[in-house]
Amino acid sequence: MKKWLFLVGAILLEVTGSLSLKGALDAPGLYAPVVIGYISSFLALFMSLRNGMALGVGYGIWGASGVALTAIMSMVIYGEPITLLMGIGIIVVMAGVLLVELGSQAAQKKEEEASA
Repeated sequence: MKKWLFLVGAILLEVTGSLSLKGALDAPGLYAPVVIGYISSFLALFMSLRNGMALGVGYGIWGASGVALTAIMSMVIYGEPITLLMGIGIIVVMAGVLLVELGSQAAQKKEEEASA
């Protein structure tokens, strides 16, 4: 459970850093949240991995969720459009992450059965 909390934190911090990067173009004071967001995100991702999250699963979810959430939040905050093609892409990315997670669980189960 702890590894998932760290991963959620990593995603939210990365999205905050990315959104602040866009905002820093007009308000240079937002560069501090950019740096803090990215560094904290990597530390949280590190802690997620340290607590047992598989790299392929953690990095896949972190990256894909960050892309999808950043696109959605940039629409909300900055009014950037999300086209139908972009929406399909976000859904495909999320489906890919789900497949990676399911594959990881199947591999872990197979490994546990082999060692028993």
